[in-house]
Amino acid sequence: HRDRDEGFYATWRHSAATDLSWLLEGMGGWRHHIESLPDDALDTVIVELNRLGLPRERWVKYLEILALELPGWSGMFLWRNLHPGYEGERQPFDMMEYLAVRLVLERLFAQRLSTHYWQVEPTLDMLRWYFRRNSSEFQVRYALYSQHLPEYLVNRAHRLASMTADTAIDQQTDQWLTLAQVIWTWRISTSAGQADAQHAYTSGWRLFRLAQQLGLCGMDIRQAGKDTALKLLTCLDELDDDTAGFLWLRAYERHYREQLFNAITVNHGRGKWQTRDSRPEAQLVFCMDDREESFRRHLEEINPHIETLGAAAFFNLSINWRGLDDEKVTKLCPVVVTPSHEIRETATGVSETLLARHRKRYAARTGMKNVLHHEIRRNLLSSTISLMLSAPLALLTLAGKIFSPYYSGRAGAGLRDGFEPTVPTTMISTAADDSSDATPRHPRLGYTTAEQVEKVGGFLRTIGLTGGFAPLVVITGHGSSSENNPHRAAYDCGACSGRNSGPNGRLFASLANRPEVRDGLRKQGIDIPDDCWFLGASHNTCDDAVDWFDLDAVPAAIQATLDKLRDEVHQTIERSAHERCRKFASAPRKLSRKAALKHVIGRSTDFSQARPELGHATNAAAFIGRRSNTQGAFFDRRVFLISYDPTTDPDGRIVEAILLAAGPVGAGISLEYYFSTVNNDRYGCGSKITHNVTGFLGVMEGASSDLRTGLPRQMIEIHEAMRLQVIVEAKIDILTEIYMRQPPLQELVGKGWILLSAKDPDSEEIHVFDPENGWSRWDGKVSDLPRVRTSSDWYEGLMEPLTPALIDKEMAHA
Repeated sequence: HRDRDEGFYATWRHSAATDLSWLLEGMGGWRHHIESLPDDALDTVIVELNRLGLPRERWVKYLEILALELPGWSGMFLWRNLHPGYEGERQPFDMMEYLAVRLVLERLFAQRLSTHYWQVEPTLDMLRWYFRRNSSEFQVRYALYSQHLPEYLVNRAHRLASMTADTAIDQQTDQWLTLAQVIWTWRISTSAGQADAQHAYTSGWRLFRLAQQLGLCGMDIRQAGKDTALKLLTCLDELDDDTAGFLWLRAYERHYREQLFNAITVNHGRGKWQTRDSRPEAQLVFCMDDREESFRRHLEEINPHIETLGAAAFFNLSINWRGLDDEKVTKLCPVVVTPSHEIRETATGVSETLLARHRKRYAARTGMKNVLHHEIRRNLLSSTISLMLSAPLALLTLAGKIFSPYYSGRAGAGLRDGFEPTVPTTMISTAADDSSDATPRHPRLGYTTAEQVEKVGGFLRTIGLTGGFAPLVVITGHGSSSENNPHRAAYDCGACSGRNSGPNGRLFASLANRPEVRDGLRKQGIDIPDDCWFLGASHNTCDDAVDWFDLDAVPAAIQATLDKLRDEVHQTIERSAHERCRKFASAPRKLSRKAALKHVIGRSTDFSQARPELGHATNAAAFIGRRSNTQGAFFDRRVFLISYDPTTDPDGRIVEAILLAAGPVGAGISLEYYFSTVNNDRYGCGSKITHNVTGFLGVMEGASSDLRTGLPRQMIEIHEAMRLQVIVEAKIDILTEIYMRQPPLQELVGKGWILLSAKDPDSEEIHVFDPENGWSRWDGKVSDLPRVRTSSDWYEGLMEPLTPALIDKEMAHA
């Protein structure tokens, strides 16, 4: 819009006369009202609040209520107000301009309503005057919109409320008075539940349901007597919805907690890699993501000589990433961090001719995609021609996606690879040692060697990998690919602001292989053997594919180890897909592993699939500690696994950093699913089916709604809403000291957003933390867990969440 540089309010004023004429017709004087508004948004807010007649001391609260009526749009404007220049945007964003427009529209609509129904001005004084003279109407309207009336009264109230000012005043007054008296009579009657006494016909069903929950039969109630029954009902009456809901939540959480604690207690001392007495064949570092729990478990079942670790998958590298074909950088780090370094992908070992062909064909492909998706909506002539020319190919593509999304996706990928030649790349990641300081305002290209040593060493110490290096260490990021899905950020890596963390893994491996970095690490006590090689990879959590980076640089001495690992990873991919399919309602119940992999690949390329994957649904816990505590146990993809070795952290500084970095990531994911589940209409974003992408910044439902935030219903259908149970392998004294000196943890744990427990590093003891009462030892019942040969023996044929089980190593490799 030509007026964009003037701001939202000015643009709206200039366009309202044409854009909103269909909406505002019937509101007398609306054009004059808009034209008479002040040029400044703040002045407009003041004018409208004064017109309303609202006392000045109530202005702030009123504006807050007004903003919260549309939390999505209000939140978007406020965020852009607080982050000027986001994505290079030069146009100003001012929350006050948004509120000014909202107040003007509210005034115009209120004018139409108050004139239509009451023939008065929409000011507080006039509305008070009217309803003081018509108190019966006020009582009925108040009861209709703020109380739970029975259906017959709601229908009568709606009929009256729809009468306009044209209806005879005397007739209206009599009807309002009659209905107000009926509502008053209903409110004081026993049927409204207001009487103090308990009656059989109002309380019998409640007592029956309570007895069911308490495990009492009719004989028990009769023997207890009437007084006991009345006391039970009185307890129910004293429980409001919020208190009862919180009790049920705690009971639900306790039920899962007992299963989890029992599994960790029983598994104590069973898992491998408590110490690295022997060198692993390979070590793979994954994201802490709960979806990687099954992938790691299956890989360890296939080859128990492989060690897996977990961490926040930005891998201690907060970067602005710019891929070979990217027009702008992408932030790859936690949301609360602003990167100070930029990393660029660049072509290597390729002729200028091949690179030019790649760029030309990439531009042609993306340009054609842009024309088909966007330009055909803007120009009548060009859109008609474009549609006619593209119709045969579009019809063929549509048929393929509908009838065979798997083969259609493979064919599309093959055509793209054939049309657009692949170019080998490397990264610009190293800056000169005398480079200027890197800052968020002026990000520097690459890290200095000293910074690389600090970043790599810090991460290795965090995950407890300071010795016992395998010949091959794979740093595995992750992302997710799907069709027609505006919620990509909810599927990708939470530690990278909802983006693919593959570049972070590739960068870390590249830095860790530099001789200068290894020399610096040796001075810090981390000796990486010369025969150890780091390799970057990325796991696609939707189709379970694993991409390997920089394979051409792998030393020949490690090639056999890599080939064996890639074969084992492929087996893991099939097993992971097989386990995931058990929770898909549309997946066949009996699938081979190869068929399961084909099914998940098909879901990722199916543009009609509302559930390409289930994301973090059913996440419930996080374990921070050595893999030996959880290795060999089945946790049903419900646990975030974060590697940490308490034996190398006597003062707790490492675990403190983990809690501050990974704690908010895990809590954010958990709470996002929790609130989107308990109230999807308010905190979620409804169904994907009716979503329309709006302004490339969010989704709306249909053509007119609030900007919807939170998760869609299809992502939380199987989620069990509970707070994240965080278990830390550490001494309780250390955790207490950390809690006392860290306000962010006091916010998360002290206010009950997450639940904290401690697993003693030297025994199976578990302690539970209560912010008010401190630590108490868990004394739940410890019972044996089922033992199975492989994970599939436990989950196959079942859809519901499963309790933990033990994977018996002797059975698996007998």
